[in-house]
Amino acid sequence: MSEFLVIVESPAKAKTIERYLGSKYKVKASMGHIRDLPRSQMGVNVENRFEPKYITIRGKGPVLKELKTAAKKAKKIFLAADPDREGEAIAWHLAHSLDVDITSDCRVVFNEITKEAIKESFKYPRPINMDLVDAQQARRILDRLVGYNISPLLWKKVKKGLSAGRVQSVAVRLIIDREKEIKAFIPEEYWTIGAELVKGKDHFSSSFHSLADQEKIELTTQQDVDAILKQMKGDKFKVISVTKKERKRNPSPSFITSSLQQEAARKLNFRAKKTMMLAQQLYEGIELGSSGTVGLITYMRTDSTRISDIAQAEAADYIRTVFGDAYLKEEQRKDKKLSKAQDAHEAIRPTSTFRDPSSVKQFLSRDQFRLYKLIWERFLASQMAQAVMDTMSVDLQNGNVIFRATGSKIKFPGFMKIYVEGTDDQVEERDKMLPDLKEGDEVFKKDIEPKQHFTQPPPRYTEARLVKTLEELGIGRPSTYAPTLDTIQKRGYVALDNKRFIPTELGEIVLELILEFFPEILDVEFTAKMEQDLDNVEDGNVPWVDIIDGFYRDFEKHLEKAEKEMQSVEIKDEPAGEDCELCTSPMVFKMGRYGKFMACSNFPDCRNTKAIVKEIGVTCPKCKEGNIIERKSKKKRLFFGCDKFPGCEFISWDKPLPRSCPKCEGPLVEKKLKKGVQVQCTECDYKEEPQS
Repeated sequence: MSEFLVIVESPAKAKTIERYLGSKYKVKASMGHIRDLPRSQMGVNVENRFEPKYITIRGKGPVLKELKTAAKKAKKIFLAADPDREGEAIAWHLAHSLDVDITSDCRVVFNEITKEAIKESFKYPRPINMDLVDAQQARRILDRLVGYNISPLLWKKVKKGLSAGRVQSVAVRLIIDREKEIKAFIPEEYWTIGAELVKGKDHFSSSFHSLADQEKIELTTQQDVDAILKQMKGDKFKVISVTKKERKRNPSPSFITSSLQQEAARKLNFRAKKTMMLAQQLYEGIELGSSGTVGLITYMRTDSTRISDIAQAEAADYIRTVFGDAYLKEEQRKDKKLSKAQDAHEAIRPTSTFRDPSSVKQFLSRDQFRLYKLIWERFLASQMAQAVMDTMSVDLQNGNVIFRATGSKIKFPGFMKIYVEGTDDQVEERDKMLPDLKEGDEVFKKDIEPKQHFTQPPPRYTEARLVKTLEELGIGRPSTYAPTLDTIQKRGYVALDNKRFIPTELGEIVLELILEFFPEILDVEFTAKMEQDLDNVEDGNVPWVDIIDGFYRDFEKHLEKAEKEMQSVEIKDEPAGEDCELCTSPMVFKMGRYGKFMACSNFPDCRNTKAIVKEIGVTCPKCKEGNIIERKSKKKRLFFGCDKFPGCEFISWDKPLPRSCPKCEGPLVEKKLKKGVQVQCTECDYKEEPQS
């Protein structure tokens, strides 16, 4: 019989940890929460200090029964849920259900699932931290009070299936406010003047900077440009100043949850939900052949950039071995004293620097590998030396007109040898150096090119931009970003267009109603302050009931007013542009559980529905009768198939083209490459030049 029972959240972790701990330990999985507020009712007694009513989650009875049976046989029970507020709450619920004393040393936390970290963490068990539990409980009750009071109002006044939440409502507001900014934006004209200059065999670019007798001026019209060009004389430019500097660039810190989601979106094109799913798999463990199951990264829900001394020392060894001492951070060139215990609040990093991406690639799926490589490179770069850039700025004069040329070149790559952080605007890192110029030198004009420009409106939010904004505003926490983005899309409040959020009519209507009757829910500062209040509960500075009570007193008044005054809103269905083939009534677009579909406007008398199909203007190359349409797999991956399915089973992951191969008359397809697309024949070796 096992002497100790350890309870974790997932079976994958249970299997790995049991192997590390040995035969005296039995490790079981709770499969997440086992208790929660009931779904069928509020479950919060507002008359009795907001006392929550917890019940066993439907379907978790057998799991709880199994845990109780194992608990009776164990000498001691350890609760090893994740090292965050939610994990602490899960441990507390388990302790309540299994009669474990929460003041005993029953709680074990670890930041990574490796043999050393697991064994070390069991040397330091502790009681359940009720401040963490209370902070999570306060968040859960707040969200329940908001959701279960406002949502029924929206069902009654707008349509069934709607919901309102604190964080998701603010996210929708940000998207709608940005759309209003874009619509209200008035472009302003401005001009630039570029000059292509030559010195000997060297060509370089410069741009208009100022006039010699005044400060830098803005060019706003064609007339401004013409006035500048009139003051230029001939093709000769004289170098009047040369400034050379050495600029140092620091590496980005290791990932936290939000920065991981942002960078995975920029560099890997991953949605936030997918990033967190893959990170969970890497954290819980991957089967690495003879090494068994190993957790490859540390815990992925964190807002700390701290790195343990042990991890820093290992990274320093790797950098010294592979790149040399020059690539070490200055402070790492000295020996560091190693700490013993694992810290639960660390950045996201590989559990071992020496487990480089190439060594584990064969054991990972393509997407797991790409995310692991990103995390590994970012962490290693954060422990490397600064990059050193040589920069050069040159002012050149022609007549009364001054142009400026700038350039930079990497002098010492440092951390940039393996990693450079991406940007939302995909600006490429420049690495251009000017010719060797000195004051008094003369260069000659090759070309002058004035260009008209117009200022651009602020960009729509991508997932990465929205997560970054929520984080900067203090809205939500690491565990809330991905679910929030998922929810606002599922509810139909926003949609993704070219990977950018646009609000729907439904989203605008719901936001307007909430803004009218519950302004504090949508107030960014109020929501950010609520997050700070929850942090104060976690720190033990404020009782959780006081936070809820302070919120609910005003909220209750707004609720009473909304019940009486909120008007019903009818959302008209969008015409689909075709008639029902059964009853000839117009078809309309409807939003369903799995997205948009077409339905007859004569419902319920006519229940005809159709999927929305998009033809690409290509006849099926197999049956020669059907048309090729866009379809989506169960995993939402786009593919192309014949509209005569199942009569014709033609499918293709690559987009078929309406023209034939000039070599063999076979079908041509457009194949996606890492950068751009390439037209290829499916029956011979014909290929066209890739297009970006």
